[in-house]
Amino acid sequence: MTYSGAVKVGGAADVHELADLMISKVAVGPMNNNAYLLRCRATGEQLLIDAAAEAATLLNLIGDDGIASVVTTHRHGDHWGALQEVVAATGARTYAGAHDAEGIPVATDVLVADGDTVRVGRVELTARHLVGHTPGSIALIYDDPHGHPHVFTGDCLFPGGVGNTWGDPQAFASLIDDVRTKLFGQLPDEAWVYPGHGDDTTLGAERPHLDEWRERGW
Repeated sequence: MTYSGAVKVGGAADVHELADLMISKVAVGPMNNNAYLLRCRATGEQLLIDAAAEAATLLNLIGDDGIASVVTTHRHGDHWGALQEVVAATGARTYAGAHDAEGIPVATDVLVADGDTVRVGRVELTARHLVGHTPGSIALIYDDPHGHPHVFTGDCLFPGGVGNTWGDPQAFASLIDDVRTKLFGQLPDEAWVYPGHGDDTTLGAERPHLDEWRERGW
């Protein structure tokens, strides 16, 4: 089956099968959040990005093998609504951006800074600190040695623009600068983007619109 990244709440997960990593995307909760289960094909170790809602759905996706860790992309409640229950059921280590952890009411075991490595089995993910949607939002980049990069952006980048900064011009400038420098400035057009809500995109599809986004201010 060809991966599309189009999922809906109550529907099946969509699975992106890469050479070394399997990525399962599922939509959960009243805000149609995306959660991503990453599985190292060599070791079977699993990592969950955003235990957003519907713990039963997430635990069913995780299955009997459990997870080693959960990464929360940022402090907003719709991205950690099922975190406590998932951690209680799996014993997973928790990761979050160093500047957002205090806003997440489940203890963070590992504080993540820009450039830090997060591992799932033999696969390495690189964290990028993106300031503006929240003070400590992080994106995770898997630079696939067999293909193009894969980027989990939380609520910092979507098809059609960067994340919400609620009319704060300073926060918007910070976010679009960080996204432009740390994502578009370092990764190729083929980089696949997995956002915190909605459909996937690529950096190539969005790159031509960066100046438009800056001009409109949101």
